[in-house]
Formats: sequence, C-alpha cells, structure tokens
Amino acid sequence: MTESLEYLAFLNLMANARLVLTDSGGIQEETTILGVPCLTLRKNTERPVAVTQGTNRIVGCDPQRIVAGALGILNGKNKAGRVPELWDERAAERIVDLLMEVRGWACNWVFLIP
Repeated sequence: MTESLEYLAFLNLMANARLVLTDSGGIQEETTILGVPCLTLRKNTERPVAVTQGTNRIVGCDPQRIVAGALGILNGKNKAGRVPELWDERAAERIVDLLMEVRGWACNWVFLIP
C-alpha cells in the first residue's frame, strides 16, 4: 500500500509492474493498454473487453483464487492480451467524421504530430 499518487506517477508504477490487482474499471483498461497482467478483484466488470481481449482476468474476492492467479502470473503463466480494436487514440476523429457525414459536410483532416 502507498499514499495517494499523482496520476503520472501511478501510471509509471503500473507500466513497470509485473502484476496489478484492482477492482477499478479504469485501471483494468489502463493495464490492457500497457500490456500489464491484471487480476480484477470483483465478480464482474463493466469493462468486459479488458477481459476478453486484454490482459485482465476476473478472480473475484476469494483469497485462494487471488493468490493462485497472482502466483501463476508471477511464474510466467500470463494471459496473452492485446489492445482491443478501436483503442487506437482516434475516437475523436471517428466521431467528427460521423457527425460530418450525417450533416453532409466535408472535412479534410490535417494532423500535426510532434
């Protein structure tokens, strides 16, 4: 356990973790993007894609299942997850394109990438 961390410090901690245990849906998503194994300590999730395609596994609140899941991951039995389709940081572009199409407007995208 630790005191509360600023977001970037917490993100760095997760990115460098061998395993994350959480009940947070947001953290389930972040570990999927980071490719870090995650055990979800709940009976269900509102982020099912993080389980079906990502690095997350629901183990519930049973201590034996939590320990078995953690030991399995730490011993190299990780779930091979991937970043789900459409998690490509282009959601805003797709939304604008759809709105433009519905309204019948034309739009040419210009991106400035540093």
